[in-house]
Amino acid sequence: MDHNFIHPVETRYRTEIAKLFTEEQKLQNWMRVESVLASVHAELGNIPIEAAKEIEKARKNVKLERVKKIDNEIHHDLMAMVKALAEQCKGDAGKYIHLGATSYDIEDTAIALQLKEALKYIKDSLLDLLKELIRLMEENKKLVCIGRTHGQHAIPTTYGMRFGIWAYEIDRHLERISETLNRISFGKMSGAVGTMASFGEKGIQIQDAVMKKLDLNPVLLANQIVQRDRHAEVILLTSMIGQTLAKVAREQRILQRNEIGEMFEPFKKSQVGSSTMPHKRNPHKSERICSLARVIKSNALVALDNIILEDERDLTNSASERVIYAENFIFLDFMIKQLTQILQGLEFNENKIEANLNLTKGACLAERIMVELVNKGIGRQEGHEILRQAAIQARNENIYMKDILIKHDKIKDKFTKKELDDVFNPHNYIGKAVEQVENLTKILKNKYKI
Repeated sequence: MDHNFIHPVETRYRTEIAKLFTEEQKLQNWMRVESVLASVHAELGNIPIEAAKEIEKARKNVKLERVKKIDNEIHHDLMAMVKALAEQCKGDAGKYIHLGATSYDIEDTAIALQLKEALKYIKDSLLDLLKELIRLMEENKKLVCIGRTHGQHAIPTTYGMRFGIWAYEIDRHLERISETLNRISFGKMSGAVGTMASFGEKGIQIQDAVMKKLDLNPVLLANQIVQRDRHAEVILLTSMIGQTLAKVAREQRILQRNEIGEMFEPFKKSQVGSSTMPHKRNPHKSERICSLARVIKSNALVALDNIILEDERDLTNSASERVIYAENFIFLDFMIKQLTQILQGLEFNENKIEANLNLTKGACLAERIMVELVNKGIGRQEGHEILRQAAIQARNENIYMKDILIKHDKIKDKFTKKELDDVFNPHNYIGKAVEQVENLTKILKNKYKI
């Protein structure tokens, strides 16, 4: 059947992780849970062993098209799967499918399988990104640049520090994934409202056995569904990771501005920046990351609302979950891979980096000079005021602060010319930037066996 796609998640932004969210994979997950439930029933003597074997065999022959056809007739996709699976069973094995279960015993357990694999996939993608950040922080640990706060020149820092800040944040996200994996890897097999009445005396035993075979944990207590705080945490985590990616991408966009021009995302020789302005080199890959981050952030609100369900359950979470899981994981994986590619081809303009470092004509070193003035016997507050006025004069008259201070009555006798030259060298005022980056690099490499 031909299908004209309308959602870019299926085309423009699709990555390999999408295979976890296809209708075909969802069907396979559902039937896997049904087959495991039947095998546990057989092991406990509730159904014939041959029936369980036949159900496992039959699920390989179920076609998605047939399930959809049944669903169009009965308007219940899970029961459509049960009927389609029963059709493929020989003998009377089909009558034992779904025995004692409610729909969300199957669906929520299958969702746990899906989200567990998706988080593992994202973890691998993030590791690739982290490797690039570690490479860049190591290669640029001594590349001194101007640091900015409030969009204004502050004091010198290094590009190694910048990449290190981002790498450290990705490290925390990887830790969060491990923690969240523990809380999402839970399924249930407890019947209509969670009492296990339909499974009789063996309810807890059945649930425990099914989850063990699926490498999931059994919930200790549920109603008709696994509670949605677990799923909200997953979506919130994807949103947080997306915001980190957007933060990195936004900084890249800022640094690529013509007025700054320090760091550029890769731009192929044949690439077009604008349909009307041939000179343009737009940071469109970074902008794309920022744009998609807004979508996956917005889905966090939906996931939070899904926590609030009436009584033992209602269906208000169902339709939205068909959207937000696929969107957030596919978009996020695309964003991670896009950022990784950008980092692999980053271009630096070291001449512009150096020019920006000296743009304020020494004013960015006022903090260092103030400390040196204290060492020379001038009070901290008095030194602060001297330097504040000197910075204003340097800006207004477009002259170097060093030329002002070397003539200042209270300073000219405190420093030799060589001492002032050293104080006004921005490369000499990066503190322990290099050591901190080297320490973080060592820790991350050991932690992730890089």
